[in-house]
Amino acid sequence: MPTFLETVIANTRHELERRRQAVPEDALRAQLSELSGERPFATALAAPGMSLIAEMKRASPSRGVIQADAQVAPIVSAYAAAGAAAISVLTEPKWFGGSLDDLAVARATVTTPLLRKDFLVDPYQLVEARMAGASAALLIVAAFDDAASLRAMIDAADAVGLDSLIEVHDEGDLATALAAGARIIGINNRDLHSLDVDLGTSLRLRPLIPVGIIVVAESGITTRADVAELEQAGIDAVLVGEALMRVNDPAATAAELLGRAETGGGGAAPAPGAPPMR
Repeated sequence: MPTFLETVIANTRHELERRRQAVPEDALRAQLSELSGERPFATALAAPGMSLIAEMKRASPSRGVIQADAQVAPIVSAYAAAGAAAISVLTEPKWFGGSLDDLAVARATVTTPLLRKDFLVDPYQLVEARMAGASAALLIVAAFDDAASLRAMIDAADAVGLDSLIEVHDEGDLATALAAGARIIGINNRDLHSLDVDLGTSLRLRPLIPVGIIVVAESGITTRADVAELEQAGIDAVLVGEALMRVNDPAATAAELLGRAETGGGGAAPAPGAPPMR
């Protein structure tokens, strides 16, 4: 029986071929010359202190629908106002309710560096990401056969002006990422097969990553205590989605996570029907 990741990758490849037939890659690449060569994503995450990558998503495989009618512009505006160093936009439609249009709307709304978060397996998707306004692309190690194929995608991202956030889940993934020359590594605390979350994954893998590589912790980060523990462990940035998407005031929650909340405030109230933050 295929794993969740295998199922998503198969669906991704099918949809990719449909888009490629509609708009050939050469035609898409012809428009790249109109874009600037600015690469602000890595620079933003390398700033002193803990950085926040705030995520825009409507659903997830583990939690189902989070906010089905979420509108991109007000959400990313709130994230930018809260001081997010970067914004992650889920563009996968079937399981996360996203689209490339969401990325384009985010770019038209804020100047904050944007990450295309999706299951990216082909250079065509990198060109799409750049054309829609991304500054960086998520590359999941487990979606590639080996370090050489991952390296080829990193090189393809470089060629179109994108930074690469290389996502790992265990020691084997990390070894592959390092062999491929990853410069930004995201440690995902969620197991892509079982979908279970363990914040200890970031704490276990962080000491294995050489100095000079930007390290991002992803998934399962919901409280200020979580962020403080990760910062103490040497994590440079956290990627947070659900904890921000399930509240009425994501800017206030983002500020709380970063320890910047004003004293005397009541914090952000959960959105209607949302479970309390732990």
